Amino acid sequence: MKEINRDRLFLASCVALVVTAMTFAIRAGILTELGVQFKLTDTQLGWVNSMAFLGFPVAMIIGGLLYNEVGAKKMVWAAFISHLLGLVLTITAGGFWGLLISTFFIGFANGCVEAACNPLIADMYHSNKTTMLNRFHVWFPGGIVIGSLVGQIMGGNLGLGWQAQIGIMVIPTLAYAYLIFGQTFPETEHIESSTAKNIKGLANPLFLFIAACMTLTASTEFGTTQWVERILGNAGAQPLIILALVTGLMALGRYFAGPLVHRLNPTGVLWASAIISALGIFMLSQVTGPMVYVAAVLFAIGICYFWPTMIGFTSEYLPKTGALGMSLIGGAGMFAMSIWNPIIGGWIDTNRAQAVAKGLSGDAAELAAGQMTLASLATFPAILIVLFGGLYFYMRNRKAA
Repeated sequence: MKEINRDRLFLASCVALVVTAMTFAIRAGILTELGVQFKLTDTQLGWVNSMAFLGFPVAMIIGGLLYNEVGAKKMVWAAFISHLLGLVLTITAGGFWGLLISTFFIGFANGCVEAACNPLIADMYHSNKTTMLNRFHVWFPGGIVIGSLVGQIMGGNLGLGWQAQIGIMVIPTLAYAYLIFGQTFPETEHIESSTAKNIKGLANPLFLFIAACMTLTASTEFGTTQWVERILGNAGAQPLIILALVTGLMALGRYFAGPLVHRLNPTGVLWASAIISALGIFMLSQVTGPMVYVAAVLFAIGICYFWPTMIGFTSEYLPKTGALGMSLIGGAGMFAMSIWNPIIGGWIDTNRAQAVAKGLSGDAAELAAGQMTLASLATFPAILIVLFGGLYFYMRNRKAA
């Protein structure tokens, strides 16, 4: 049998995650252009956004259930085919329904990447799962930085349309296909590989609690970053630069996550993250001009460790759930966003109407609508402060017992 090249498989996983992240960043940057070209309301744009978040959990659920049977390799190939199909269909979309379908395929591809690579990495690096999962997830914010800068350069500096920005993502998509071509993937050895035992493990109340918390952590992160251009477009700062700043800091923080996770433990990290992200979103809802960048830094520190630490917590403290558990935790977060995206779009429409009714117009009305929407989004991390505080003391007492 051909020798397993762990480094190459890890690199392929990271490049696939870069593509996943770029789809989020570039879509966030072209929402206004899509709305103008196809005459879409913010609520309709919310439905387009939601398809990416719906396709993701569908793939995660299917992938989690089939992982033990089909393995990571076939699932990464499924991601490649779906990415390529989704990108081509987006470029050729003629309106609202075309965007819905193509965005669903992209979301499905993104979910396949997570469903395949999280358990693959947890299995390959079983002695330091949380650290390596954080290093893998460096490339979600890292990919958003890349996507944000690509969008800023192509759209803002070069004046290229949204089709060109979508098309550029074909290059890294082909790159990760090349990296996995002909490679031997490892057999599952260090995570629970019985699907029946995985399903039984899901009945643990702690798993259900973490899944519920994941809906709020994902909504805190993506509810803000996916709407950054619409919410902060009139706050006196460049939205895509804010997105690049936030995600660049997230990438840096995740790369050096090991010592922090070791010192605070996963529950301490999650509790601190909830407090800081709540303060960050509240500050974003109050400030304008250069102070927006300061608030964005605080927000970035807050959301930095949410996603990988939730996955790592599941793998470490709920090992019987195996690949299925990790997939469903990620799927829960994305499914929540498929529900919340149209609602957030509706908040923007409603808040704009309220601002206009108060006598505001133009940029002033848009700024007020964005700030009111951010104030609503701050509810998510505020709830998490209570939930993760309880989890911290529960896990500490359980360890002592």
